[in-house]
Parts: sequence; structure tokens; C-alpha cells
Amino acid sequence: MTGARSVGRRPVGAGRDLHRLVGVLWMLMATIFAACDGPAGDVVTDATPELASFEVVSDGHPLTVWARVPAQPTQVVLLLHGRTWSILPDFDLATGGQPSLMEFLASEGVAVYGLDARGYGATPRDGTGWLEPDRMAEDARSVLEWLRDTHPDLGSPVVLGWSYGSAVGHLTAQRWPELVSGVSLYGYFKDPAQAYPVSSASGEPARAPTTREAALSDFITPGSIDSTDIERFVEAALRADPVRVDIRNAHHLNALSPDSLTVPTQILQGELDPIAPTPVQERLFQGLGTPHKEWIVLPGCDHAAHLEVCKERFESAFLRFVREVG
Repeated sequence: MTGARSVGRRPVGAGRDLHRLVGVLWMLMATIFAACDGPAGDVVTDATPELASFEVVSDGHPLTVWARVPAQPTQVVLLLHGRTWSILPDFDLATGGQPSLMEFLASEGVAVYGLDARGYGATPRDGTGWLEPDRMAEDARSVLEWLRDTHPDLGSPVVLGWSYGSAVGHLTAQRWPELVSGVSLYGYFKDPAQAYPVSSASGEPARAPTTREAALSDFITPGSIDSTDIERFVEAALRADPVRVDIRNAHHLNALSPDSLTVPTQILQGELDPIAPTPVQERLFQGLGTPHKEWIVLPGCDHAAHLEVCKERFESAFLRFVREVG
């Protein structure tokens, strides 16, 4: 059912002479002693865990799950990507000279996994050629069940969904709360006060190519991210997802009900995000069916806050939530 392939890293070479070797050994010993003397529960890592991928089968269809897993994880996180781009450009792209979100979480002792939905990244489309919200939630459930079996000694995963993934995360946690310890809704767009019309596309999906303009569209606020990092995102996004996934039956999202979300819930909102406006976040927050809830606004950032100048604030807020509920 599962299999892993890893992306290799070059080992750092030892020094050329004895003095350098001795220096390295002393540094290593100092690190070990510091770890032994540190407060209980501190996470000490020698290197960021390598990127690996697993195959999880859901209703007979193979799903690719990317992962960075430390040797002794303390919590588990499942990431759900947005509408256009898959896990690696969304969550494993380093920006601002800092590690990616996946690298950061793994370095903090969190086993972090990310699901490429059907048709995205390394997961193939199914025979219909289409993707639907209900199907996305079912697949997320399959991965959560696999994670429960993979990490039986840890608590249930915390789910972080970005943009379209926030709606999928909400739907999943609403239907199967026993599989999650909490959910973080980031860039949440579905207004609880509005419903989508019932419709169902038929025939062959368009399979339109993705575009540079689409990759640029998440970066709205001038100065919120370095132009070099934007170009790196564009390159990674177009390489991972050259064809736009076709989604139908958006009315499945009408089943989303804030008061049916009973697990601990975090809302993460970029202050300047037009896709997740404040009135929508307020209606979501006020309607939540759990008293364990928080709403965090990230100043000066928009829809891609975790890649922008708010990156460290975003990471700190989410990691605290994971450690609190996970």
C-alpha cells in the first residue's frame, strides 16, 4: 500500500586537516551536552529531514503524499494545498532565505505530510478526469486513516488547509472529527452566508495549461515578498502543475457548516487578502461550534502569507497551535 522515495542530499565533507576535524568534533560534543542540559521537550535536530513521498490508496486510486519526518516526531500535520498548485510549490519552497514551511515544521519535531489531490503534482487524475470537493474530502480521510496507522503512538494529525484546501480541511474535520486533533483554516474563502448554485459539468474536462499569470496572482501586496522568490515560485509551480485541474460540483461546499466544526480551530488570515476578506472570517469565527478557537490576522500580507514577510509570524502561530492541540 505504501512505498517511499527520497530526494537525496549531499553530505557535508569533513575538514582537510586534523585541526579542522578536532574542531568539528568539539562542536559536535558541545551540541550533545547542550541537548542533554536543555529543558525537557526541546527538539534537537542535526539536519532537516529529507523529502520523501508515499503512495496511499483511496478507493482504489493512488495518491501521492509528500513528507518530511524527523526521527522522533512529537506531532503530526497534514497539509492540503490550494486550487491551482500542488504541495511542493505551495509548502516546500524556501523563501526569504529561510526554510520552507515543511522544512521548518520537521526541524521542530513535527512529522509533516502533504497530499497532492487527484490531478495535482505527482497524483494522477482518476478515470473521470474531474475532481469534486466530496472526493477531495474522502481522499483526505483516507490519508488521515493511514497517518493514524503510521503513527499509532502520536495524537491525531492537525490539518492545515490553504485557500481551496481550507474548505476541504473544514469538510473533512466536520465529517470525521475523530481523525483530527485540530484544523487550521488559512485563506478561507467560502462565505457561510452564501450558497453555490447546484450544477454539474459533464463531458471531457478542459485540461487547460496553467499560466505564469496564474502563478503570480497570489502575490498582491507590493514589497511583501522578494521578486526573486516570486520567480522561484512561478518556476516551481509551472513545473509541478503544467495542466490546470478541472473541478466540478462546487455546491458540495454548501455542506460546510461552521457550527458543525467541533474540533479546535485556528483561522489564519493575511490582512490584505482579497480572497479571504474579513467579513467572511468573522462570520466563520462567530459561527464555529467549538469554544477552542482563535482568529489570527497577519499584518501586511495577503493570500500567500506563509511565503511573504509574515512567514515567521505565520510559522510561529501555526506551530504553537500544533503543539497545543496535537
